[in-house]
Amino acid sequence: MFRSFLLGAALAATMSPAAADTVALYAAGSLKAALSDIAEGFAAATGTQVAQTYAPSGLLRERIEAGEAAHVFASADMHHPRTLESAGKGGPVALFARNRLCALVRPEVEVSTETLLDVMLADNTRLGTSTPKADPSGDYAFALFDKTGHSEALKAKALQLTGGESSEAPPEGRNTYAWVLDSDQADLFLTYCTNAVLVRAELPDLQIVQVPTEFSVGADYGLIVLDGAPPAAWKLAMYILSPAGQSVLAEYGFDTVTLPDGE
Repeated sequence: MFRSFLLGAALAATMSPAAADTVALYAAGSLKAALSDIAEGFAAATGTQVAQTYAPSGLLRERIEAGEAAHVFASADMHHPRTLESAGKGGPVALFARNRLCALVRPEVEVSTETLLDVMLADNTRLGTSTPKADPSGDYAFALFDKTGHSEALKAKALQLTGGESSEAPPEGRNTYAWVLDSDQADLFLTYCTNAVLVRAELPDLQIVQVPTEFSVGADYGLIVLDGAPPAAWKLAMYILSPAGQSVLAEYGFDTVTLPDGE
C-alpha cells in the first residue's frame, strides 16, 4: 500500500506545476499538536500554507462525504479513510503513525497497571471514554473492553464524554481530557497515550496508567489525499511520511512507521 501511495504522489508530480496557496488538512484531534508543528515546517519548506481543521475522525469523514473541500485527511484509524477510498473519493490510504491507549486517572484514585481492570469495574468508578463511531478513541476503548472478559459490564458503565456531535466542548484554552477530569466528570478516562502527555502538562498530579499487555489495543493512523486536491496536497502527505514529519510525530509520543528503529 505504501508503494501505491508513492505512485500516487509521483503521478501528482506530473500534473500542473502550479502551486496551491493553501492545502486544506482535516485531521484527528489527537494529532493537533504534532500536525500543527508539521504544517509549520511544511510551510517554511515549500511556501504553501496549510489550513487546519481538527475534530473526531468519524465526524470529519461525514463532513467530507457531505461535500466539504478537504485535500488531505489524517485519521486516527484506517477505517474512515478507507471508507472514503471505497466510495471513490480518493486514495490510496497510507499508514503514517501508531498510537495506543492509556488510562488517565484522578490523583486520589488508588490504581496501578495490575489493578486497572478492578478499578474500572468498581461500582464507584466513573469510567470515561470518547464516543465510538464518531471518534476512533472510543472504538479503541470498546475494543479494549472486549479483551477483558467483562465487555458488557464495562460498555454499560462507560460515560461517552467526548468526541460526539453533542459532546460538551471544554472552555477555550483547556485540553479536553484535562477539563473532563479536572471538572470531576470522570475518575478514570481511557484515551491515547499521546493525549496523556499533553494532559499531564496541564494537570501535573494526574496519574497516567499503562494498560496491561493482554488488554492493550493499538491504534493505526491512516492518511488519504482526496480527489481534486492540488499537487501540493501530495507534497504535504509525503512530508508527513518523510523523516522530518515522522520525527515530529515521534517527539509527541507517536510510534512512527517510516523512521529506522531507534530514531
